[in-house]
Amino acid sequence: MVIEFWRRTNGAIVVLLGIGLLRVAAGQTGTPPPTDPPVTNSYYTALPVGTSLYDAPFRITLFNPQHGEDAARTWSQTQSIFGYGVAVVGVLAVLPESFTGWETEDNIFQKWVDNVKKGPRWDRDEWYINWIGHTYCGGVYYQVARKSGYRQWDSFIYSTLMSSFYWEYGVECFAEVPSIQDLVMTPVLGWVYGEWAYQTEMGIRDNHNRVLGSKALGGVSLFLLDPIDALGTGVNRVVGHDLIKAGYGYFTYVPEKKDGQVDHQIMFHMNIPLGVSGPSQLGSAKELPQYRADPVDSGLVGIAGGSSYQFLDNHWGVKNGICYKASLGLYFTPRISSRLAYAWGDLEEEDTGLEHRFETYSLDTQFYLNTDQRFRPYVTAGFGEQVWEEDRFQKTFQLNGGLGLHCRLHPKLALQADWINCYGVTEGSYDQSVNLGLVYRFNRGEHSDW
Repeated sequence: MVIEFWRRTNGAIVVLLGIGLLRVAAGQTGTPPPTDPPVTNSYYTALPVGTSLYDAPFRITLFNPQHGEDAARTWSQTQSIFGYGVAVVGVLAVLPESFTGWETEDNIFQKWVDNVKKGPRWDRDEWYINWIGHTYCGGVYYQVARKSGYRQWDSFIYSTLMSSFYWEYGVECFAEVPSIQDLVMTPVLGWVYGEWAYQTEMGIRDNHNRVLGSKALGGVSLFLLDPIDALGTGVNRVVGHDLIKAGYGYFTYVPEKKDGQVDHQIMFHMNIPLGVSGPSQLGSAKELPQYRADPVDSGLVGIAGGSSYQFLDNHWGVKNGICYKASLGLYFTPRISSRLAYAWGDLEEEDTGLEHRFETYSLDTQFYLNTDQRFRPYVTAGFGEQVWEEDRFQKTFQLNGGLGLHCRLHPKLALQADWINCYGVTEGSYDQSVNLGLVYRFNRGEHSDW
């Protein structure tokens, strides 16, 4: 089980956890005395942005910083992650296969090519690997950009790129086929956890790096919240200079009302200590206005659970029946959402009464009507696969489409019901399902900033 956790939850980050905990145990957390300002390479307030951004709220500025973001820090930490990953793979490569679980072949690059061609596919990892391990890893990637001053949307894009191309189609692809769940869950749930971790870390640093009055507990907490940043700071301390980029700066936002209009004033404060004498003044401004006007935040993430009644084609020779259903989605605006949906259950064979494990998963997009009302009809369409007996060789590619109704109960809660028709391309089958579920939206949920 430990080996599986190592393999499937970004081994590089697991190594960082071990190194950091050793540093904490040795009393080398790098935590400043309680009277010192919270010196760090990542002490930012929430990133303020100008109102012009709302003309295109999903515009990506990750590669074209426009509001003082520290792109050099992001790139430096990205290089560090790649370095840590290469080191981990190098260690695993010389360990016996019985320990790592990684299959070894004469041509490791051909193995990577073969795995890319086979994927992505639905994996069979334990629930805590997909829901906890990958969520944590996605949050670590997210904070690399977030703590460099990028807004939430750009930080989510960064996490998506890193988890997809650095890990799933990069390091891990030398060992196994990319996972559908990991490609979605790592950045999406990592967004939710990463933003919480970011805000929590800023609170700890405002409290002189202490948790419950303890400097040691504060050091452990800061490392667990962001091991990449903590290790980078440790490396800089060892070598005596900023080998891994340390950007000392923070943003403030001051709204001023003039003639009924709000003037959004943005100020960027930068402190670069020169020489070795004198304490840094970073962090002297503790309580700054919290900028909350950005409509794109982790409240876009929604998770749903419920039931599904399956009406199956006679081709399968299986009785209709009830299954469980869950989904993870991004509710981009009141008009558009996308979700990864998964239904599973045991259905009886018509002739023998034997039970067969039934699964179906799909990636769908929804288009809503009456967006300013509680009850919103919608249409949905997408594609996916139907699987029997958890056997990858007993699967059918499907196209799907249907109608639904979304009922908003609360900014964070909604009921959702839909009817979906699925066409099996390879088998020429027609299946239908009626679904009912409860949707939970994270953070502040659905808001009226659009």
